[in-house]
Amino acid sequence: MDPAATGVTVAGTGADPAKTTMFPEEFLKRTFSLINSDKDRNSVSLVCKDWYNVERMSRRHVSIRNCYSVSPEIVTARFPAIRSVTLKGKPRFSDFNLVPDDWGADVQPWLNVFATAYPFLEELRLKRMAVSDESLEFLALNFDDFKALSMLSCEGFSTLGLEAIATHCKNLTELDIQENGIDDLGGDWLSYFPENLTSLEVLNFSTLTSEVSFDALESLVSRCKSLRVLKVNRKINLEQLGKLLVLAPQLIELGTGTFLEELVSGSVNGLENAFSKCGNLVTLSSFWDATLLHLPVVYPVCGNLTFLNLSYANIGPDELEQILSRSKRLVRLWVVDTVGDKGLEAVGSHCPLLEELRVFPVDPFDQQLGVTDSGLVAVSKGCPKLHYILYFCQRMTNAAVITVAQNCPNFTHFRLCIMNPSEPDYLTNEPMDEAFGAIVKTCTKLQRLSVSGLLTDLAFEYIGRYAKNLETLSVAFAGDSDLGMEYVMRGCPKLKRVEIRDCPFGDSALLSGLTQYESMRSLWMSDCNVTMDGCKKLAEEMSWLNVEVIKDEGGDDRLANKVYVYRTVAGPRKDAPPFVVTL
Repeated sequence: MDPAATGVTVAGTGADPAKTTMFPEEFLKRTFSLINSDKDRNSVSLVCKDWYNVERMSRRHVSIRNCYSVSPEIVTARFPAIRSVTLKGKPRFSDFNLVPDDWGADVQPWLNVFATAYPFLEELRLKRMAVSDESLEFLALNFDDFKALSMLSCEGFSTLGLEAIATHCKNLTELDIQENGIDDLGGDWLSYFPENLTSLEVLNFSTLTSEVSFDALESLVSRCKSLRVLKVNRKINLEQLGKLLVLAPQLIELGTGTFLEELVSGSVNGLENAFSKCGNLVTLSSFWDATLLHLPVVYPVCGNLTFLNLSYANIGPDELEQILSRSKRLVRLWVVDTVGDKGLEAVGSHCPLLEELRVFPVDPFDQQLGVTDSGLVAVSKGCPKLHYILYFCQRMTNAAVITVAQNCPNFTHFRLCIMNPSEPDYLTNEPMDEAFGAIVKTCTKLQRLSVSGLLTDLAFEYIGRYAKNLETLSVAFAGDSDLGMEYVMRGCPKLKRVEIRDCPFGDSALLSGLTQYESMRSLWMSDCNVTMDGCKKLAEEMSWLNVEVIKDEGGDDRLANKVYVYRTVAGPRKDAPPFVVTL
């Protein structure tokens, strides 16, 4: 019998074909089914042709980080048995209104192909995609086994589309709607869930703005006994929240409604009691309008929390300390800068296990508010396990960042956003070069870096010399010349994504990445010194890249004010609007 008919061959580099190791195909299928990482599965598929075929037939999830890097036809031909798809669309700088609304990233062409190739699709996770009500209805009607829909930072749909999902997805386990540009027509959509639906495990509508039908929500929560994540919007009051907690004490993650109401002793005791029975709760978020008087109701669950998201709660340092003093197990913490440096000192005092901290600005234009260098240093002293930080501040010093690097050398993500463009060290008036130099020298595991403040080419020389594991770099209002970007492009071998805005980088900088672009996913440059001629030369040199220029109305035709470069196997996209020029 032909060995290929009974098993799969695996040969090492330079292996003798006569000594090839044999593995039964069923063994490989079961082994590959245990590999969840897309990166690891991609590596497995490169071992040999047989492994490639077994991997492609056994893969159930695919993640597409750029919807234009590949076509849906190519995806479905490569992976015929996919049950779960993650699909990302617009560049990240669309979050800052730098990408026009009608730029593209429509999900419908993907759904059209999936309806034929993946009628058994169960899960779809979308980020920065254009999604219409018609697309949501199409999704609901064409995939009988569909179970999970997540939409983050998507746009184009309304609550009418949610009604279609609720009506037709009979086996729905997850509906996660977060930070979308949604036309909220009212809360009746919750009443469209069938009375016999009991499968829901995740329900998140925290960022919707209108009132919802509480009767419909209460009924839905009461019959979905496996519900583990519930994040409601600001229209749910404390009394209603208490009722929901009584119905769902099994929750693992909770997003509260508003705390904007006067509490009397009876309601305090009832809500405290409801929280005390939620013994599995490890994630808590929202806290809209919370004050020091409200906080005792959540104290019963603080001891088990590993993630606390207060990014919607403009609380002060005293309120934060009251929570943190009872939350010794926190691993992740998100806050706004109303907590001040005093609040961050409480973080350093009470959160020894903290690994991730994000500090968002409540008002980026108010220089009287916020956190400073002393708050960042305080956190680094008390949180030695910290490896991810996003920190918005008005001012910073080199000495502070150098201290932070010494205290927390295991940073993988360091995103420092000094909100005043080109702001120097406020004590010495020197550029912030040495600060970021310390980060890249000390934190050898660094994968993502966002730089800001007054920076010269020296900062980028440090990055190129020391940041050998860097994958994502974001730059704004920094640098002296093309040389800065050239240092990075020639020195960081693992770069996957580079985002640049308002920097003095031109054609020479753009073309310095010719060898790097072969392995990178994307490059974004806006309001730099790039010309159309430079973009054309890049397109000529690298035919497998899509080089797109977003033209501004009335702008200089010689300049390329917004450039998006990405690797693709699908060729130029067919749905580019008139203001997008593909070279």
